[in-house]
Amino acid sequence: MNDAHCHFFSTPFFAALGRQLKGVEAPPVTRTITFTEGVTVKDLADKLDLRVKDVLARLLMKRLVLTINSTLDAESATTIAHEFGAEVRLRSLGENPTDVDVLAAADERAPQETALGRLGWDAPGTAEALSDRWVTELDRAGVARAVMIASVPGDAGSVAAAVARHPRRLVGFFMVDPTRPDAATQTAAALDAGGVRGVCLFPAMHRFAIHDDSVRRLFDVAAARPGTIMFVHCGVLTVGVRKKLGLPSPFDIRYGNPLDLHAMAAAYPTVPVIVPHFGAGLLREALMVADLCPNVRLDTSSSNGWIKYDAGLTLSAVFRQALSVVGADRLLFGSDSSFFPRGWVKEVFEQQSSALDEIGAAPEVREKVFGGNFDRLFPLAG
Repeated sequence: MNDAHCHFFSTPFFAALGRQLKGVEAPPVTRTITFTEGVTVKDLADKLDLRVKDVLARLLMKRLVLTINSTLDAESATTIAHEFGAEVRLRSLGENPTDVDVLAAADERAPQETALGRLGWDAPGTAEALSDRWVTELDRAGVARAVMIASVPGDAGSVAAAVARHPRRLVGFFMVDPTRPDAATQTAAALDAGGVRGVCLFPAMHRFAIHDDSVRRLFDVAAARPGTIMFVHCGVLTVGVRKKLGLPSPFDIRYGNPLDLHAMAAAYPTVPVIVPHFGAGLLREALMVADLCPNVRLDTSSSNGWIKYDAGLTLSAVFRQALSVVGADRLLFGSDSSFFPRGWVKEVFEQQSSALDEIGAAPEVREKVFGGNFDRLFPLAG
């Protein structure tokens, strides 16, 4: 069994939520620096291209009275780097490079004020640590491979690091906001760097039209890199973690109509497109687009709570209709699993398996939905 829809809730993801809780905007990241543990104030200043006294002044604001040759712990160094607009890659002596989240360091010191503190969920740690935990969880659940989605723009590096650690188990997707002026450039750079192959778009979240030129530029990027997947969320959009934290969700689901995807998908027939959650309340429209565009696939992920909007509709009926229109070759099982300690959501699999049983799906149909289609879309090298 494979899972085409899991979220990689990394440290940067929770840091972004923590900043929203505090009403603090993150400074723009303008560069990436690398250093080893125990970096001195002078070395950090040099890497940031700053005067030593500016770094010392910022440390003093944090009640850290140090000198030019004082060494800094990783947390303090990454916090300072972040405040000056730098992302950090920390290399421990004798170890492989490890991503350190420069956006979350300050939040981590006051857990009662952070998203994690309020949620009571487990801290993800480094991308490598989180990937290890996911693989252990997948082993426990009997899941061979899974897509991991970086669930905040700019976090492709976390998923890339996870895939680099477990390339035969994890497939990397990352969220992109096309309204950002450098979206196409950054998307191309992330794909070319390796470790990620799926570009995730959330039109309702970022308020853009699927047929906009900014989206077309991303499809151009994908088309120039065979094997790249475009993931386009349509229909109703709710983010459970935002509800739990009491954060507003200023989404606009008018932008999430699958019909707006038709012209784009048709114009790029070699680019595979995934519409999650059966279209999330717009099943009819999603099926229309998939019927017209052979490159469009549907994922079955989550509890599919959108069914409540259609009186009398059942998950079994959804599967029956999707199989009738799209066929078994273009349905991908997904669980929409995301955080720990909950881990992989077995109940979603059980519900979908029961739905397929109820409609008498043949064994070969189940094999395709729960695994075979995934392996064909994401073949392993070698």
